[in-house]
Amino acid sequence: MLASLFAVLAPVFIVAGIGYAWARRGLDYPTEFIAQVVMTVGTPALVLSTLNRTQLDPTAFTSMALACCLCLLGMALVGYLVCSLSGKHWRVLLPAFMFPNTGNMGLPISLYAFGEHGLALAVAFFLTLSIFQFTAGIAIAGGAASPKALLRNPIVISLVGAMPLIFLDVQLPRWLANTVDLLGGMTIPLMLLTLGVSLASIRPRHIGGGLLLGGLRIVLGAGVGWGVGAVLGLESLERAVLVMQSAMPVAVFNYLLAVRANREPEQVANLVMCSTLLSFVWLPVVLAGWL
Repeated sequence: MLASLFAVLAPVFIVAGIGYAWARRGLDYPTEFIAQVVMTVGTPALVLSTLNRTQLDPTAFTSMALACCLCLLGMALVGYLVCSLSGKHWRVLLPAFMFPNTGNMGLPISLYAFGEHGLALAVAFFLTLSIFQFTAGIAIAGGAASPKALLRNPIVISLVGAMPLIFLDVQLPRWLANTVDLLGGMTIPLMLLTLGVSLASIRPRHIGGGLLLGGLRIVLGAGVGWGVGAVLGLESLERAVLVMQSAMPVAVFNYLLAVRANREPEQVANLVMCSTLLSFVWLPVVLAGWL
């Protein structure tokens, strides 16, 4: 069991650790450029490549999308309750509880833990969450969500392009499949390196409160994911991916939104860092129940 857990988590933590060490040494890392490449080229290619290779069942895709929506609703209620009890502003904590790091951490862990089919299910969750994150997430944080910007978002465009692969059983031409395989292959390593670099740039304060709220986010996220999977009667693999994605730490994107809206970015940075550190302990516990 320990060997299986190490095989799943070691690549994720090692590559993110390389990014962290790289930034801490003061070496140049063009974060904005890499993030743009991952967002506009790598992630859409990974979506198409994964769904083209696995031919995910339409029912499974729809189930994961619905489960993601229910998890978002459940974590919104949890986040609002935590805000009421802690006296924190709901615009600060609600996005952090609703939008976990299903991309930089969720996709690699799902791949190494559950294989290509698990990655395809994780992609379905990630795509659904991304749509809400670029609309409701921006609005909750205090920004303006533009419908035109959403329609131009490459991740949303890749979702539209993936629909024929899922629902019409269409295969990409070989030349295009090879191209998206090549481009998609760079995405997960770059995601993890960028995650490590981003964490190195965050300076959290009030660690005690961050550990408490960050711990609540990942533990209750797993609980909500398990409950939603039980209610929907998901298969074992689908439920495992759902719980894993729901248990991810606070996404770095929430920190960027807080900075843009000037909505207590230091507190959000604290949640990102503390929940990510706690996930190094919590995720092996969650994985142990499924491997």
